[in-house]
Amino acid sequence: MYAIIEDGSRQLKVEEGQELDIDFRDLAAGEEIKFERVLAFRDDSGLKIGRPALLAAVVTAKVVSVVQGPKLVVQKFRRRKNYRRRTGHRQLHTRVLIEKITIS
Repeated sequence: MYAIIEDGSRQLKVEEGQELDIDFRDLAAGEEIKFERVLAFRDDSGLKIGRPALLAAVVTAKVVSVVQGPKLVVQKFRRRKNYRRRTGHRQLHTRVLIEKITIS
């Protein structure tokens, strides 16, 4: 069983028990998030596709922790001007555990 959800203009395929990183939300570990924008749902009975979303489907997840993404290096360079700048950035993400996919 899996569902395709939309979060932060991204479409994610999720299954129960899966951990994934989503955009940062200021939530403590153990809090619950509900993704109500479910685009598609698949189980033993078949595939259900929303137009554009399934109204009766909800994906429930629990916040595990806040993690940092990979380091992105930003370099600025002007040739022959003795100008070099190198900075980095690590984006914050919220790691969640998909607990339940329900459809009524």
